[in-house]
Order: sequence, then C-alpha cells, then structure tokens
Amino acid sequence: MQNFRLDGKHVVVTGASSGFGSHFAGVLAAAGARVVLGARRTEKVEARVAELREGGAEALGVTLDVRDADSIRECLATAEEAFGPIDVVINNAGVEAGAKTYAMIDEDDWDFVMDTNLKGAWMMSKAYTERVVANGQAGGNIVMVSSITDRRTIKGQFPYAVSKGAMTRMTEVMALEAAKYRIRVNALAPGYILTDVSRLLLESDQAPSFMKGIPLRRFGEFEDLDGPLLLLASDASSYMTGSVVTVDGGHVCASL
Repeated sequence: MQNFRLDGKHVVVTGASSGFGSHFAGVLAAAGARVVLGARRTEKVEARVAELREGGAEALGVTLDVRDADSIRECLATAEEAFGPIDVVINNAGVEAGAKTYAMIDEDDWDFVMDTNLKGAWMMSKAYTERVVANGQAGGNIVMVSSITDRRTIKGQFPYAVSKGAMTRMTEVMALEAAKYRIRVNALAPGYILTDVSRLLLESDQAPSFMKGIPLRRFGEFEDLDGPLLLLASDASSYMTGSVVTVDGGHVCASL
C-alpha cells in the first residue's frame, strides 16, 4: 500500500552501526526514505552508509553518542543540513549489562544501560521535539525500539529489562504530551530475534527450552520486523500514538 511508503521522508536511526539499527536503515531506505545513521562506531556506520548508497539510497552517517546531549544536538543539526527537517526518529540505541541479576550489577552497569536505553531515548526525543517546534513543522514521529522484556519477566537481564519496561511507560506518557505538537510516539517490541549477538544463545543447546515458550515455535528473523517498522514509521499509522507493537511469535501470551 502506498501509505506504507516513505518517499521524501527524512528518518534518523540511532544505534545504526549494527543489529536492528543497521537493518532498519536498509528497510527505511528501500521504502524511499533519506536515512541518517547515528552511532558511536563511526567506521561501521560509514561502511553501512556506503552499502546503502551503492544501492541508490540517500544516506548519511553521523557519529552519535545518545548519552551526550551535545552529540545529539550535533547529529540532528547535521542531519537537517543534509536532508532538511526530520520527519521520523527511530530510538534504537540500546545496550545490556550481560547475564546479571540485580545483586550482581554495579553502579557502572546500571548507569551505562539506563543512560543509553532510557535517558538517551528521552534526550533524543526532547531535542527532536524542540527542532520540530522551531522549524514550524506540521508534526513528527518518534518510534521507540523496546523489547518484550517490558512485559515478560526474565531472570538475569537486569537492568536491561527495567530500562525497557520504563521505555514502554515513557512511550505512553510522551504520546500524551507530544500530541500538542502533532508528534506521534509509538514503540516496537521485538521478542527473540536472531541477531549476531543472540544467535550464540538461541542456536545453542538451550534453544529448545527457549522455543517452548513461543507459540509459533520459531525464533524471529530481522525481516519479521520490517512490516511493523514501516507501519510505525509511515503515514499508515497516522492515527496511532502511545501504542506498543509486539513482534514475538506470541511469546508474551504463551500459557504458564
């Protein structure tokens, strides 16, 4: 459908050097968007930008640390200078502290995860909102990349799961507050998706026990997120705000 297209739209993706962010940049570009990829690992970002440009996409790489307000402002300013006002921000940057419980992490672990996953998403959203207002834009669109750990309790993922639970509530509160600026705020919550990092665990001898909790009896692939991402990033979701779209094979509704 045409309203899932992003032709002429300007999209900024954080955490775009690998994983979801790198893949999302390609999906958005294929849908017609001009894409700015922001991440700390500049070399990986530039390599991905080169791939996208070879395919005919309009893409730009920017060094970005979402924990740094100045870095965020510089990223958005550079993006606007290249492609004009920003239509969509994908708050994808995220980290974890490893397989640790609340009793195992230290303050550095907590701060690293919370400052990246939660504070970073808030600061990026705040800076973007300020630019939407200053530019006199008709509106905007913010997409949070959350996780099913916002709803499904799991041991050994503290404080990652806490940050994602807070991100879901942040999505809802921001949606209410951002409506006055005609900015929509929604979230995408993936389940067990096969990535370079998760593949080590999900393809190990523990895989069968993980899969038992998924009604569709398979792990997700990057491509399973393409449709939901385009829904939230495009005008197809123009009457959606404060929503969390879960993509997990039914994991959160599995029987006890």
